[in-house]
Amino acid sequence: MSGRPVAVEVPATSANLGPGFDAFGVALSVGLRATVVARQERRIIPSGEGADEVSTGDDNLVWRALLAYSAWSGETYIPDVSVAVHSDIPLERGMGSSSAAAVAGITLGRFLLGGGGTNQALIDLATEFDGHPDNVAPAILGGLVVCVDGVAHRLEPSPALRPVICVPRARQSTKEARGILPAALPLAAAAANGARAAVVLAGLAGAMPWDPRAMVDVLHEPVRLQAMAPSGHLVAELRARGIGACLSGAGPSVLAVVGAGDEQAVDAVRAAAGDFWSVRPLEWQLEGAGSDRFLPGPPRD
Repeated sequence: MSGRPVAVEVPATSANLGPGFDAFGVALSVGLRATVVARQERRIIPSGEGADEVSTGDDNLVWRALLAYSAWSGETYIPDVSVAVHSDIPLERGMGSSSAAAVAGITLGRFLLGGGGTNQALIDLATEFDGHPDNVAPAILGGLVVCVDGVAHRLEPSPALRPVICVPRARQSTKEARGILPAALPLAAAAANGARAAVVLAGLAGAMPWDPRAMVDVLHEPVRLQAMAPSGHLVAELRARGIGACLSGAGPSVLAVVGAGDEQAVDAVRAAAGDFWSVRPLEWQLEGAGSDRFLPGPPRD
């Protein structure tokens, strides 16, 4: 291959954001970088988080997603290349690692094959791999996203707030976490959840002051927090300290939202988390993989 490589950066994501179950998601300033390179023995050349666990053959999710884009776009010629994938997203921690891999393959396919497609079309295609758009949509669009009937609506997250992710050593399969959800809830509880979702969305978008008390869910969190005892304990401790906190996606990672520049709040998160958790103060990622960036040069450290 010659010239600058085709590459894409895909952010990690946090879905649900408390009461926005299967609807809200936000992109985070840590992610995955996939670069098309000359064909090597391995189809996928992984590094970073989970590098020794993912497949390096054609069955890797990144490559399967690229093939899916090829079939969707009708561009049947696929160059015989390899893909170097460096990920800083922990596997099975509720930070959208599988979504990022699928989005990387699809957006690389768009760049490499030139088959076009709107960002919404890519979201639809990636959702076939992930099952729900609340992770893939912010991975493609960046920022804060609301998904309604499969359609993604992007908002700018408030610069007055910042995310702090608490990542445990333990893992949690999203499929298993979804399997324990209740089949029905009282109407009043669902209505109150909807009201809290509106407050959380408005606060995260900067349309009203941030109210950490609203970041509470009754649709999916109670059973999950009970099943993931360390996550439940940390969420309860953070809320007791007046910090907005929830499961990140299906867990077990915990998302806290604090004021930008509020180092005392970050210290409070660290104090509540203790040694079991890796506490990572991050930023909102405003650009997603769909920003059509051709990134020159080798993968960055």
